[in-house]
Amino acid sequence: MKKRKIELAVVSDVHLGTYGCHADELVAYLNSIAPKKLILNGDIIDIWQFSKRYFPKSHLKVLKKVIGMASNGVEVFYITGNHDEMLRKFSNTSMGNFKIVDKLVLNLNGKKAWFFHGDIFDVSIQNAKWLAKLGGYGYDLLILINRMVNWGLTKIGRNKYSLSKNVKDRVKSALKHISKFEKAATDLAIEKGYQYVICGHIHQPKKEVYKNKNGQCTYLNSGDWIENLTALEYSFKRWKIYKYNQDKLLPFYVDEDLKQLNIQDLITSITETNELGIESAVSKLSKKAEDLLD
Repeated sequence: MKKRKIELAVVSDVHLGTYGCHADELVAYLNSIAPKKLILNGDIIDIWQFSKRYFPKSHLKVLKKVIGMASNGVEVFYITGNHDEMLRKFSNTSMGNFKIVDKLVLNLNGKKAWFFHGDIFDVSIQNAKWLAKLGGYGYDLLILINRMVNWGLTKIGRNKYSLSKNVKDRVKSALKHISKFEKAATDLAIEKGYQYVICGHIHQPKKEVYKNKNGQCTYLNSGDWIENLTALEYSFKRWKIYKYNQDKLLPFYVDEDLKQLNIQDLITSITETNELGIESAVSKLSKKAEDLLD
């Protein structure tokens, strides 16, 4: 199948290592595109809930695919989020085409685009991390229950239903939180002179122009791969929200390029031309992951 050539793709809130993650669908999406840059805008690996008990092969395929894209010339930026904040210890580390950063600014056809995950605007993350982590476990459990409910609905010929989305839409405080998040992000972006601000974190895909007395800025959110299965794409000077559930060609891309993929070979191909010291950073990251699993 022919891949779609795009300048930039943004994916966030994949939450690998949780029951709600739609890893196969994400692999299919990544197989369907040929971007010059891929931006992973936080919460790709859910280290908060990372354990030996649940990390299926489909989730590993996502990591293999991303590393494979980097080794084949795609510039990959991994922006750290709150669920993968452990990686902030390795900010500004480069491994060939793969870079770990906390935020990113790109010039897109003369306009400045500011990328960051967005957890800095979340009061619960900043002031009560234990509460946020507890909420994360509860959300994952709700998603697991939702899957069983939808399995039953499918069996009787009914449409699928999102429990968590329904809760969010009905709770006024949640809607107010989202509105405050978007305003805070755009106000700060306008103040800094950026024309685009691109976030994740709140799992709400969106594209909207915000204005205040100091100017205007386009707010973009890539959504998530738990419920919405969305991404952002930039090409021909335009942004669009990609929606997996509206793409009829995706099933053809699920297993492409992954059958013979070897993770160690890919890592070697990325790091063999790096500057001195990168191998040390990789070693430290591997050791940290091993400690987390013990």
